[in-house]
Amino acid sequence: MGRRFILKALLAVMGVAAIFTCQAQSNDKKIAEQRRVIANLEKKIAEDERRIKQLKDNKSSTQERVRLLTRQISTRNDLLEANRRQMGLLDREIARTDSTARALSSDLAREKERYGETVRESYRNYRHGNYLTYLFSSGDFLDMSRRIVLLREAAAKRSERIERIRSLSDEVSQTLDTLTRRQASLDSVKRNLSDQKQRLQRDAQTARNTVRKLSSQEQQTLRNKLAREEQLSVAINELRKLTRGNKEGASFSRKTSNLRLPVVGGTVRRYKGNMAEIVGGKWAAIISIYEGKVLEIKRNRITNKYDVYIAHGQYISSYANLSDVDVAKGDKVARNQRIGTIGSSVNLTTMEMEYKLVFGIYAPTPNVKLKASDCFKK
Repeated sequence: MGRRFILKALLAVMGVAAIFTCQAQSNDKKIAEQRRVIANLEKKIAEDERRIKQLKDNKSSTQERVRLLTRQISTRNDLLEANRRQMGLLDREIARTDSTARALSSDLAREKERYGETVRESYRNYRHGNYLTYLFSSGDFLDMSRRIVLLREAAAKRSERIERIRSLSDEVSQTLDTLTRRQASLDSVKRNLSDQKQRLQRDAQTARNTVRKLSSQEQQTLRNKLAREEQLSVAINELRKLTRGNKEGASFSRKTSNLRLPVVGGTVRRYKGNMAEIVGGKWAAIISIYEGKVLEIKRNRITNKYDVYIAHGQYISSYANLSDVDVAKGDKVARNQRIGTIGSSVNLTTMEMEYKLVFGIYAPTPNVKLKASDCFKK
């Protein structure tokens, strides 16, 4: 019975080790992917910095410098977010690894105590000659054979406990090594995060100083140029072709109103025809205004943010400047279903980061104009 118990315990340890290894591999994959994201963002920032330094400080290049600085501020903010996500992954991995190490250490201490008691008992039996007494007090040859088997099983039990202790010791050592590496990685990410925060403040101040050199007309020209860069990258006319025959959300019409804003907790900063600029909190959820089907998801090559297009029957709603997306092309979405997270953007007046969504609503034909404000009328 005791031997079966120890074998079960060994199998349990092996099971725990397998689970630990599987979780560690999954977390390692996520951490490695986040490292690649950070490396790509750092590369992009370095390229922009190189281009900024190449520009001469004169009127003809000032607008270009501001444009690059604005993009760099946005990219550096994305880098900060990526570092924060990396910190979160490492924090969770450190907590999990520390918990595993504590549990394994506790098991190891118990096994050592049990093995010590077994050894002490064996030594007492040896000193008192109990083994010989035990054998020679057998009733017959069969009884003696049975007692020899029991003694051998006791010896095997001790060997199994030694093997379990060795296995647990290795597990504890490997887990503590992993914990040390994770802690070093976390410290490195924290240092990088602090450095990037300082660089972001420096970039914002540089951009503000550069904008002051521009005239009012030049500033407006720059705003218009940056606004054009943030516009939707896919022609709505091309997307209209994909809405033909779509039945999802077909009850939507130009008279549909009293809908929720697509930014949870957001407020409309301005309406401009079929477009609405909606600001919200950091990590605010973006929701579909109506049931429908995801027509397309594009990554804006300028802002590096996502644009999502949803068909409601033959009407189209667009959601630009998402930092991440929770749906895929072709998915059916419900009214008020989460489709992603609001993205960051640079406020050209203050050169500070803000979080906004550019929403659009389009009719089946170009000659029918819709107002975004009508969708949200009460």
